[in-house]
Amino acid sequence: MNHLRLARLLALVAGLLDFFTGLALTLLPTKILPLMLAPIPGDEALIYLRFVGAFVAAVGASYLWALLRGGVARLRGVFEFTLLFRFATGLFAAIAITRGWLAITWTSVPVADFALIGLQLWLLPKLSTTASD
Repeated sequence: MNHLRLARLLALVAGLLDFFTGLALTLLPTKILPLMLAPIPGDEALIYLRFVGAFVAAVGASYLWALLRGGVARLRGVFEFTLLFRFATGLFAAIAITRGWLAITWTSVPVADFALIGLQLWLLPKLSTTASD
């Protein structure tokens, strides 16, 4: 599999995962949290969770937008753009889990974020040498 094809696949998977997770957290948090094995917070905290969901959906949409708009430059742009968000989110979630602020079931958040950071950092230099289509 060439690097451009892998980058497109990564953008599709990350985009769909974030977009639909964020959408579910925004619109149906009390339905999706049990599926994630995460506790349902009180009503006031659900507002903040919905806000976070909107942000997660927007990050996912940025991957999908870059994918649909095509071209190596857009994929590079979204991979660079999301690194900071993924690092901040992954680091916060890891700290929150270790401090007991978030349940251990939230471990998938830092694991996914740090894995995507690694993949994106690995792909970025390879995409700079890939011919645009």
